[in-house]
Amino acid sequence: MNKIFIDACQGKDVPYSPVWMMRQAGRYLPEYRAVRKDAGDFLSLCKNPKLASDVTLQPIDILDVDAAIMFSDILVVPLELGMKLDFIPNVGPVFSDPIKSIKDIQDFDPVKCANNLSYVYDMLKITRDRLDDSKALIGFCGAPWTLVTYMIEGTGSKTYANVKKLIYTNPEFIHSLLKVLTESLKLYLEKQILSGADAVMIFDSWASALEKDTYLEFGWKYIQEISTYIKSKYPHIPIIAFPKGVSGYLEEIDGDFDVFGVDWSTPIDLAHKKLGSKYVLQGNLEPTRLYSKDAIKEGVEKIKKVMQNKRHIFNLGHGILPDVPVENAKYFVKLVQDKL
Repeated sequence: MNKIFIDACQGKDVPYSPVWMMRQAGRYLPEYRAVRKDAGDFLSLCKNPKLASDVTLQPIDILDVDAAIMFSDILVVPLELGMKLDFIPNVGPVFSDPIKSIKDIQDFDPVKCANNLSYVYDMLKITRDRLDDSKALIGFCGAPWTLVTYMIEGTGSKTYANVKKLIYTNPEFIHSLLKVLTESLKLYLEKQILSGADAVMIFDSWASALEKDTYLEFGWKYIQEISTYIKSKYPHIPIIAFPKGVSGYLEEIDGDFDVFGVDWSTPIDLAHKKLGSKYVLQGNLEPTRLYSKDAIKEGVEKIKKVMQNKRHIFNLGHGILPDVPVENAKYFVKLVQDKL
């Protein structure tokens, strides 16, 4: 059975732009909150293949989106490289012993890291078996640059002062860390594909933290390397690249991937003009529009006017927020699918 999401990723004609949402398996769903409570904590949920599969499938059952994205977190990769990670309420992810020098990464083993993530692959196998053939299953990873920011800062940051200082004072060290992560992520995505992922997405959430030339060297280059590796071995698997906040230099975006994720701060008509002939576009409804059905309708109509349901996948410009009414999320999906 054809999957409309995969057809759209490959630029084929589809009856409507397929739709899913970043963070669609999350706290806005009461069903998710119940499963997470049973799991005990966030990391325990990520490491439980059956429960992680349950929450992966919730948006399919509740919203009828066109693709499921595996439930996990980008930071399981540094976790399995050997870093100590905690998710602290009202704070977020915290690495208690952040990286400071080359000696801190000498024992990092990409092969061991990828093998340690077996709970992700088990979840994908379970989910693909349970998922309807018409629905796609998306795997993902964080981009090397975004992972590095957490590993060196220790948590989320507004200034990225520690990691950016090292970029300009010890670039060789940063490149060494980026290379280890790149090798880990190649293997990680490959194992996701072998476990049932129909497409993969690379999230570079903190791309905008760097100026253009620095980002191209320390960020985008490594996304290109990962994409080229995956495409060389699995040319039929769509790759989605999502570097958030790079609207100022879209003309520099190039690489062996299929879909470009457009964040909400990038006008969809600008992305269409600069990249629409090279890549299928994904996005970019402003997430807070989901608080109002009128705002949803206005935003969807604006995007449809530009994209004309061609070479496009509907999504939010970033993740859905925890207090969005479920009814509004359903409305968004049905509106895109012309089911209202």
